[in-house]
Amino acid sequence: MKMENQPNPMHQNMHTGNIPQQLNHGAHEVLDVHEVLSGAVGSLNTYSLLRQHVQDQELANIMDRQYQFMQEEYNTTLECFQTGKDPSKPTQSYKMNQGNDFIYGLKPSQPKKPIQSVAEMNEETVSGCLLGAIKSAASMKTMAALETTNPVVRRVLADSVPNCIEMAYELSIYQNKHHYYQVPQFTQQDMQQMLNAYGPAQGQMPNPNIPH
Repeated sequence: MKMENQPNPMHQNMHTGNIPQQLNHGAHEVLDVHEVLSGAVGSLNTYSLLRQHVQDQELANIMDRQYQFMQEEYNTTLECFQTGKDPSKPTQSYKMNQGNDFIYGLKPSQPKKPIQSVAEMNEETVSGCLLGAIKSAASMKTMAALETTNPVVRRVLADSVPNCIEMAYELSIYQNKHHYYQVPQFTQQDMQQMLNAYGPAQGQMPNPNIPH
């Protein structure tokens, strides 16, 4: 027998006005933010484990500054995810200390391959691991931001992506300077052709209400 005036559970789920602010998250958002937080923990653990294998002071300084920044950023993301409110500390922008000059061209080098023991860990392998972790974080945060419904969490994630790009750039410059990461180029003729392959956009979007 059908009960009259019985509230429909499906309709109840559609009303969001009375949902506490800390629960103001969509399902996709929750799963993706969990991936971001888990990845952040993994990155921080990677930095901690690899720090002991670094002798070069320049890379050590990069690792220390990036670790401290990522730790604060992790705490900010966690806070706004759990509360649904603005974080107690505003988001920050990561700034690297070194210049941005790249060395272009390829020089002969030994093929890269996985290490066979911990004794082979050095600045090249460590910086490569760090760069991979940061690039992965940038992808995860971008995907999570695109799925996020909570406006505060979305903004915090979006603010974090440029920081990942800056940290990855800093690591790649370090690698390039020490010839761990070489950057090939096109010939000058091919480069000019590629640079001039497109022209500027002009005009306005067509208005379908204007008769032809």
